[in-house]
Amino acid sequence: MQKAILKLETLACPSCMQKIENALKGLDGIEKGSVKVLFNSSKAKTAFDSERISIEEIEKAIEDLGYPVIKSTVKAA
Repeated sequence: MQKAILKLETLACPSCMQKIENALKGLDGIEKGSVKVLFNSSKAKTAFDSERISIEEIEKAIEDLGYPVIKSTVKAA
């Protein structure tokens, strides 16, 4: 498992947070209980299995919702 922290453009509303969280939880390879979207700091955090999903696919899922990812950091969990 690896941990990802994705810095997003400023989130405008709490429902944006919910949309991103739900999208990430729906991805194969994401550890569902690890998904956290931080409204005040505009960050998404999650743990994922790098053999099943890549950081690029995670970024794309968020960007497809209309929320640009500014920067991603991946660390071993």
